[in-house]
Amino acid sequence: MSKEKYVDNGPMLNAYPDSLGGKLSDIVSLLEKSEFQDVFQSFYILPSIYHSDLDRGFSVIDYGLNERFADKKDLENLKELGFNFKLDFILNHASVLSKQFQDVIKNGEKSEYKDFFINWNKFWEGLGEMTPEGYILPEKKLIQDMFFRKQGLPILMVRFPDGTEVPYWNTFYQEIRYDHIEAQDLIDRLDISGKEAVEFAAIVNKNLDAGKKPVDIEFGKYDKYKQSVVSMLESARNYLGQMDLNIKSPLVWSFYEDTLNQLAEYGAKIVRLDAFAYAPKEPGEKNFMNEPGTWELLARVQELADKNQLELLPEIHAGYEEKVYETLAKKGYMIYDFFLPGLIIDAMERKNGEVLAAWAEEIREKKMRTVNMLGCHDGIPLLDLKGLIPEKEILALIGIIVERGGFIKNLHGQQNVYYQVNATYYSALGEDDGKMLLARALQLFMPGKPQIWYLDLFAGKNDYEAVEKAGAGGHKEINRTNLSLEEIEERMKLDVVKKQISMLQFRNTFPAFGFEAEFSVNCNNSSLEMCWKNQGCSAALSVDFEDGSFRMEGKNEDGAVVYSESN
Repeated sequence: MSKEKYVDNGPMLNAYPDSLGGKLSDIVSLLEKSEFQDVFQSFYILPSIYHSDLDRGFSVIDYGLNERFADKKDLENLKELGFNFKLDFILNHASVLSKQFQDVIKNGEKSEYKDFFINWNKFWEGLGEMTPEGYILPEKKLIQDMFFRKQGLPILMVRFPDGTEVPYWNTFYQEIRYDHIEAQDLIDRLDISGKEAVEFAAIVNKNLDAGKKPVDIEFGKYDKYKQSVVSMLESARNYLGQMDLNIKSPLVWSFYEDTLNQLAEYGAKIVRLDAFAYAPKEPGEKNFMNEPGTWELLARVQELADKNQLELLPEIHAGYEEKVYETLAKKGYMIYDFFLPGLIIDAMERKNGEVLAAWAEEIREKKMRTVNMLGCHDGIPLLDLKGLIPEKEILALIGIIVERGGFIKNLHGQQNVYYQVNATYYSALGEDDGKMLLARALQLFMPGKPQIWYLDLFAGKNDYEAVEKAGAGGHKEINRTNLSLEEIEERMKLDVVKKQISMLQFRNTFPAFGFEAEFSVNCNNSSLEMCWKNQGCSAALSVDFEDGSFRMEGKNEDGAVVYSESN
């Protein structure tokens, strides 16, 4: 397929490498089908394509391809089909299984990477009191404005080879695991009989299984061995989690440059900067969207990206009223349109498109280049709507989506600090085919590059079994169901799927669309019209929110209708 056939902001598929069939080669086979000819321009492949260990890819060990799901041939095949890629780069942290952190655990102070991560005590040296646990408690005034993603201080105590415990900054997930102790280990190390060793090991392992730390276990009649056994367990403990990177380290910047080079080699055109706003840290600052640190970081990363002609897409959630999106746009970055998913549902439920139209007009007027979406690997954003629609309407949206089976995700477990609602977009719309098609039509006519979550395309419903299987914190799995090739074949027979594919193909190839094309929007309560004009062609969308109907059509240079679709 010729790249020239596509408009410059054509649709982008969004999926994990194993979302459709089980591995990336299955997705290649799917996209080779005639039904998917010219449907997508880009592919946002989520980071489980890399070597990773947690959060389905967002805890990266290294940026090599995960052989379970993909290889370079798959990427080459996709490029031959005309695809460019959007790929993730996690600036703020790396997995504890990364070679850098494993070197720290192995070599301690002798590790060349000991400053690759943030030593909490060095960061706060002279700015607080040392606790009995071995970490500095900063002065209250210096952390009162800090934004922590979990309860307590963001610390992981790391045991060095000499037995010292060193606190490292850990914003996101952490877990310490202890291996079961074997009776033979006790016999080899302690003056103890075989029978006693078996009994002693059983006591220790039972308490470890119950989640107790070695130091908190009651050893009973074996208490005289406590120090030796605790030391034995601690010296062999395992870690899970993501460790924050020290952006003041030259080694981190070498890592950044090498990673961006690697992503460019894969075929990336857009690089999504995940959790970038947590990376700049200074005592007394918020440690989230610090100024000027955040902008200095982005500018420096942009210099590295420019060497490979990479477009940066900083990922950040903030209320509309904070205008962070506008600041990013003014600095020349593409921005996420996290407002659109909620605004579309709001417009449908209130049968009024005026706020949606005003947002579209703002994008046009300020010439912002956006990537928009309906559903995604995360939840439906709600925090972002603050200041764009009244609080009572945001709460009404939450209620509607929850009533339809969604789960609220809050920050710090506080109901009043809502963040997003986890649900498939199809289920959030009441599993109504007409509403799904209307939502897709609105997305495709909004200014920006439309990102298409694979489950939205195939009308995926809330997956409660996956949530239950994932356990605590597994609410996101409600919208991450992997589809087999057989399931895909069946769903492609559905009108709601076939019509979406047709609309996407039109959006991807019709010359009326584009970042530089002429766009207009008009709305009168429940009636909304959007129009694109470019190269003598025009594309128009008419919506009636009162009855939920729409009609979209395209006209060529001669004014003849060459495409038409409705619900």
